[in-house]
Formats: sequence, C-alpha cells, structure tokens
Amino acid sequence: MKRKRKPLYRSKAPAYKDEYDPRLLLPVPRATHRREIGIGRALPFSGVDIWNAYELSWLDPGGKPRVAIGTIIFPAESPCLIESRSMKLYLNSFNQSRFASVDRVERTMRRDLRKACGSRVKVKITLPERFGQQALEELEGELIDGVDAKISIYTPDAALLSARGPVVEETLTSNLLKSNCPLTGQPDWASLQIRYRGMKISRSGLLRYIVSFRQHGDFHEHCVERIFTDVLRQCRPERLTVYARYTRRGGIDINPFRTNCGEASSPNRRTARQ
Repeated sequence: MKRKRKPLYRSKAPAYKDEYDPRLLLPVPRATHRREIGIGRALPFSGVDIWNAYELSWLDPGGKPRVAIGTIIFPAESPCLIESRSMKLYLNSFNQSRFASVDRVERTMRRDLRKACGSRVKVKITLPERFGQQALEELEGELIDGVDAKISIYTPDAALLSARGPVVEETLTSNLLKSNCPLTGQPDWASLQIRYRGMKISRSGLLRYIVSFRQHGDFHEHCVERIFTDVLRQCRPERLTVYARYTRRGGIDINPFRTNCGEASSPNRRTARQ
C-alpha cells in the first residue's frame, strides 16, 4: 500500500477582505522610533512619504471593475505612519465594493488615511488612459557604488561616516540600500540620494554606512530618518536632503523624502527597479 506523500509546503492563506473596511489600517506612531534616534518634538527635517499603489481596483455602480494607480502623500509631521501590509489589505477591501465615481474613491481614501495617520494627506488616482505617461527616471547624482571598499558591518553604524576639507555642494546616490521589514523579515530594496552642502563626505565611509543597513529591521520611513540624522550629526552639513526610492512589495512602493533646507520633494518618477 502506497503511503500518501505529505505536501511540500503548508501555508494558511491570509484572510483577505474584498469589501471596503477602513478598520484594516494599522497606524504606527512615529515618535517611538524618533525617540530611539534622539529626535524630540522639534523635528530636524521636513518632508513627505510618497506611496504608489499599483493594485488599486473597485467596482463602478454597474458592477464593472475599474483599475488605477493610487498615489498617496503623507507629511513627515503626521503623528503616525501606516504599516504597509495593512495598507495592502485596506486597498484590497475596495475590490468588490461599488463606488459612484473616481472622485468618491479619492475622497474615501483621503478621509480614512487622514483619520489613521492623524494628519491631512494627498490622494491622486491615475486612470489607465494616463498610464503611458508614467516615466522612468534614475536618481540624479554621482553614483558611489563603484568605490572600492571592504565591508564587514551589516547593522547601522554611524561611526562609519566622516567629512572633512572645504565646503562642497554635491549629490551622491547608491543602489545598495537594503533593510528588512521589522514584522516579516522580508527584504526591502532601495536606491538612495543624498544632497548636501558642507565638508566633503567620505565616499568609502558613506558606502560602508549605507551597506550597514543590510541586516537591519525597520520601516522604510524610519531607515531614511536614521540616515538623515546620522549624516547630520557625523558630517555636520549646512544643508541636507535624503531621498529613498524603495522597490515595490505587495504592489506598493514607498519613497520617503527628508530635508532641512525647505527643498521641494523630487518628482514622483519611478526608477527602473520600481
């Protein structure tokens, strides 16, 4: 008698809801992380978190599906960020829900996300007839990934950063930023841009520092704020802007932008990896 083969994988499918439910959103207070890196109520930066949701769908009044790309912009000053998996579950809850218009979908999302994060948010829905206008653009600046560097530290270490010499104004980029989701352990990949005015930052030290996030578990927004704070304290630039474009996971990419010089956030253009 043949024995039954056991399945190679056993997994329990998550209980996705496909009918509208704003209770799925999970706010995460920003202050907890900020206290850990020495930031009090007076923030050393301003900025935004730009989210792009590529799996947005709902039903029109006649029951016909609509699809779109949703862009959501949270201010860095909001009391809470939104945990990304909860955002995916929330957006999935629109799938079998009927909405009278695109404007109604936008207003619903804006209301729910404002309530969850504790601040006003911007929501823009891009319909298929404008999909062709979605441009690809790499981050502007000098790519430092080719710098020769021996690396053995894979948890954040601000001591790797240094700057010296006369004041310069430049923009540096890297595609080697990787961190891990603090809830699932899944990898988060990003391209990073640092624009500053100050003493020249050591390329090799900066590269080692960026790679030191490789085994670090934290949210996208928290990683960018840690990078901003560490560069500001260790290198003491007069002006500093830090911007990361994370690759999408669960149909969503998150792109935190932080600056201390009032610089406007960069255009929301996807990189090739996104």
